Amino acid sequence: MRKRAPWRRGGAIVQPVSNASADPLLRPALFLDRDGVLNVDHGYVHRWEDFRWIPGAKEVIGAFNRAGWLVFVVTNQSGIGRGYYTEDAMLALHARMIEDLAASGGRIDAVYYCAQHPEATVEAYRHPDPPDRKPNPGMILRALAEWPVDRERSVMVGDKPADLEAALRAGLRGLLFPGGDLAKFLEAEAILA
Repeated sequence: MRKRAPWRRGGAIVQPVSNASADPLLRPALFLDRDGVLNVDHGYVHRWEDFRWIPGAKEVIGAFNRAGWLVFVVTNQSGIGRGYYTEDAMLALHARMIEDLAASGGRIDAVYYCAQHPEATVEAYRHPDPPDRKPNPGMILRALAEWPVDRERSVMVGDKPADLEAALRAGLRGLLFPGGDLAKFLEAEAILA
């Protein structure tokens, strides 16, 4: 898989990982928040040495990949706008996360993130109501426009009400992950038949 640099579109940053045009048929997609769903949320995680996978997260991604689903990460990253870390630091973390996942046979098709925040201390990231910052649905809508996603069969998993609101506003089913083992949670929700 060849690596491509991230590119900026509007307020969101897209970090593509695989080729969207490889399959013209509509496929269901699993949308995942990052902090609190894929990794333990210690607050503004931006270094690999601080990253810890949520139990079952890697297994979930691999299972959805094998079932033919697209897998996207949609994550608010206000720590960039607040000046706590840089986009480069976050991109490096995502690269390591994707590499670690690939070693266990999993794949994330794209990472969408929003560094903007109404109270960003870095002026370039200050926006009164960023359209891509959850609970706004911009990142999800962008993925729906850029990939062959079957909206009706897709689902968003988040750990905050803002994640569920973004899903609802994008026309997706949303699931609130209470913590614990992500694989057991999704198994109980019977998402994969």
